[in-house]
Amino acid sequence: MLNETKELLKGFYGLDNETFELSEEVMKDIEPQFEKIKKIREYNQYKVLKAMQEARLSDNHFNWTTGYGYNDIGREKVEEIYANVFGAEDALVRPIIVNGTHALSLCVQGLVRPGDEILSVTGAPYDTLQGVIGIREEKGCLKEFGVTYDQVDFLEDGNIDLDGIKRKINDRTKLVMIQRSKGYAWRKSLTIEDIKEAVETVKSVNKDIIVMVDNCYGEFLDTKEPIEVGADIMAGSLIKNPGGGLALTGGYIAGKKELVEMISYRLTTPGIGKECGLTFGTTRTVLQGFFMAPYVTSQAVMGAIFCARAFEKLGYDVLPKYDDLRSDIIQVVRLNNAEEVISFCQGVQEAAPVDSYVRPEPWAMPGYDSDVIMAAGAFIQGSSIELSADAPIRPPYNVYFQGGLTFDHSKMGTLKAIQSMKNATK
Repeated sequence: MLNETKELLKGFYGLDNETFELSEEVMKDIEPQFEKIKKIREYNQYKVLKAMQEARLSDNHFNWTTGYGYNDIGREKVEEIYANVFGAEDALVRPIIVNGTHALSLCVQGLVRPGDEILSVTGAPYDTLQGVIGIREEKGCLKEFGVTYDQVDFLEDGNIDLDGIKRKINDRTKLVMIQRSKGYAWRKSLTIEDIKEAVETVKSVNKDIIVMVDNCYGEFLDTKEPIEVGADIMAGSLIKNPGGGLALTGGYIAGKKELVEMISYRLTTPGIGKECGLTFGTTRTVLQGFFMAPYVTSQAVMGAIFCARAFEKLGYDVLPKYDDLRSDIIQVVRLNNAEEVISFCQGVQEAAPVDSYVRPEPWAMPGYDSDVIMAAGAFIQGSSIELSADAPIRPPYNVYFQGGLTFDHSKMGTLKAIQSMKNATK
């Protein structure tokens, strides 16, 4: 490290000698882990490049239409490339999908009918999706339309209960949900092999059951995606991994053509489906972000590894450990109390390029059953591939750290979080 860099870290960023020395130790510990990440990144980069070349992508595809959006060649090219990269028959990639929950909501609403049952085989889904299904009753939830819900909890060792899946499937089971990322839960995120095993278990009971994967935070963490190991449909957000930090908004759905068509009727209307819908000039940034996504995702993963090792060395429990196999970009740190959670997030905010002077505070965020604090000084509002940290203010005081368009920025987020926690106790 250059002496000028050291002085900048100690002076302008206010890192004391102890925090600086910790950073140096962590970097030595984690270097071997980076080689694994780089190999996955390289494969996925060439995979995306190949898809764009095979699609004969041209700058003509960056133009856009008006009105109904008929014959939007850019929109069609984006969806062709996404389907190719994710090993799917078809895809929906639209700026009018407002977030990952919306993409998943479109899937379940488009695929189930009154009298059907949804079975989650990874415990309760993420908080915001619970209101869609009716676990937490919201106006317009699927429960109002006669759709029932059941779930299979994880085994004590954190693995999927495969026998439990077989017991729970019944004649009304239409859709099986798999959540790849941990969400606000203390569990491992599912690897591609875990997902493959779960899909095979479901299909062994009834091959016609639709298996849907919530792929948020998991894209480009492996050389395969869930569709390539048997899932029927998957969904995610463009302001997470696949947007590469450049997509302004949007979500994607990819999978079997007939299922994507059914979902498209929920996105617009029956009989219109994919044929309409403006891209509002977002095609270039969506595709450029997708091109950058393998690299940007690798940077976020490296930042999560740094965070894990730093807090391990400080005596905190973390999930995953710094040398564990990873399947999403999220790092969980278990802190001691609400005050530490708040200080942690305020430190991450201080490391942001945007709104670094703002002090986040807990608030009653829509869709959550407890106050939530969020640190997110991002170029794209709410972007989870950019550096952020958030946590519900409730025991056991887990804070969720993710993102970073560059490793150096993600590393700074960890160091500022540590320093903020120290300063709060002085």
